[in-house]
Amino acid sequence: MTLPSTQATPPAAGGELLTLDLTAWGRLGEAMARHEGSEVFVLGGIPGETVVAEVIRVRRKYIAARVVQVLEASPERVAAPCPYYGDCTGCQWQHLAYSGQLAAKRARVVDALERVGGFFNVQVAPVLPSPSQFEYRNHARFTVKAGGAMGFVHRETHRFTRIDRCLLMHQGVNSRLAQLQGTCAETTQLSLRAGAETGDFLVQPTLKNPAVPMATGQKHYQDSVDGHKFKVSSPSFFQVNTVQASKLAQVVRDALALTGNEVLLDAYTGVGTFAVLLAPYARKVIAIEESTAAVADARENTQGLTNVEFLLGKTEEVMAQVSERPDAAVLDPPRAGCQPEALRALVQLAPPRVAYVSCDPETLARDLKYLCSGPYVLERVEPLDMFPQTYHVECVAVLSIPDPLQPRHGAPARLVLASSSPRRRDLLAGLGLEFQVMPSDIPEDPLPGESPQEMVRRLSVEKALAVAQRLRHGYIIAADSTVVLEGQSLGKPIDAADARRMLQALRATEHHVTTGLTVVDAATGRQRTEVMTCPVAMRDFTDDEMEASIASGTPMDKAGAYAVQDEEFHLARLLDGCYTNVLGLPLCRLAAMLEELGCPLPPRGTMPVPHGCGRDCPLALGSA
Repeated sequence: MTLPSTQATPPAAGGELLTLDLTAWGRLGEAMARHEGSEVFVLGGIPGETVVAEVIRVRRKYIAARVVQVLEASPERVAAPCPYYGDCTGCQWQHLAYSGQLAAKRARVVDALERVGGFFNVQVAPVLPSPSQFEYRNHARFTVKAGGAMGFVHRETHRFTRIDRCLLMHQGVNSRLAQLQGTCAETTQLSLRAGAETGDFLVQPTLKNPAVPMATGQKHYQDSVDGHKFKVSSPSFFQVNTVQASKLAQVVRDALALTGNEVLLDAYTGVGTFAVLLAPYARKVIAIEESTAAVADARENTQGLTNVEFLLGKTEEVMAQVSERPDAAVLDPPRAGCQPEALRALVQLAPPRVAYVSCDPETLARDLKYLCSGPYVLERVEPLDMFPQTYHVECVAVLSIPDPLQPRHGAPARLVLASSSPRRRDLLAGLGLEFQVMPSDIPEDPLPGESPQEMVRRLSVEKALAVAQRLRHGYIIAADSTVVLEGQSLGKPIDAADARRMLQALRATEHHVTTGLTVVDAATGRQRTEVMTCPVAMRDFTDDEMEASIASGTPMDKAGAYAVQDEEFHLARLLDGCYTNVLGLPLCRLAAMLEELGCPLPPRGTMPVPHGCGRDCPLALGSA
């Protein structure tokens, strides 16, 4: 007896054509859409477009497709100049105007900071463009197929495409590619590096075919950044865009505010790029590297510089043994980011200024979240375009340890929102203030005999103190709200039936929304706590309106099972008092409490007035 298959029918099949509305960028540079409940990652698309896409691979968790026809084009769409574009996935964005590439890269950085790190409204500068949008790379890794054909492999289909000239590589790479093409069948992978300014090159591995027209198997080659020559061994990392690398060093130097008197820690020195370029602006450079070959190169590269000291070993181990406290540090770890032990060692050393250089926004945000749990504050992030025509973006994150009593001039005060509530996050972001989200995750159950006012006061204090215990500095903001009907607290419903019970009880009543608000200065332990109550009127809505609201899911994460700001159902309205208090975070009182604790804020009257507040809001009038 044959049992029927229980395997689900795939949402699409290879070769199938789908008409898709593209909505966002994926993490690897594709445009995203949805088809029958599945995510579709579309190569060659731009968010906002409507396209016909061919399915090229059906994975367990997603569908991969490629654009074959553009029905509604983005104004940012351009013709890709490379004849291999689409068959080779080394470039993802040749079809996107350069201005669009820069905007998308900045948006990617902002998204990672918010989604992974919990940083909202952090200053992220516009992406610094690359002077060369093509012919900038000094390094290529080729796959070699039958007959010695050299090229690249498609990321999804794994199909090989022979490449005779890559538009991203500078002429020193492409000229040697042309000479090597068809002669390297004895290997399956080939690495080719060439210095645009030095004329030197490196080919690995060693090739024995007498038809190979050049020397191969070099252990190192010379490249140049900002007029400085660097010896680079075959396994060592070196920036692929050397023109932009000199700008990167300038951004790092400015971020660290080097004056020539500092001890600088270069925690992942590699062949000494930052050590060489920054040594003239520091009193001493302590450079750490675990690769013996890289340290040997770095020693040669720093000849003539008497203020550079090299320490060989894993960064996380060596940094823990550094006895001299540095005044500044530069971190440029691999794409995977810093090891937790390295971050802990950095916190112990506590250099007052840190520049974290990263080519991966997600791992950068993860590590910044740890460093900013104490003692650092994230001042700003400066992205650079080291990799035009691709989704990759380099970032310099600028961190400092502020004096808790005398904040550094020009540095924003560190604000931490001890809540995962999207409404409180949006309210605080609406003021234009930079802050980090760090939920307290404490139980919110009421205590026996506790009044609603006592409960929200206690919970706001407990939330703020729970987060303050993790930090050395910063102003922690915590709030808790409840709906009060005839002296009884109505929290968040546990299910649809509970939401229905609450709404039926509140219908056609006047009740109150009570919010407890606490601000704690983690550096000094000082705090302010207040409870604010506002009257609210619920209209006599119909059962059909109630059921539609419940079906929408809106009531499920809200005290009393409703939102006064619900523009679709309009179940309730504020009768008197602070509108943002009813939303869960009274901004006018929050601003006053922050100022009372010494937190510098923009002048009253310059911060945006929250949506829903009138012209008589204290934030607009200039007094709380």
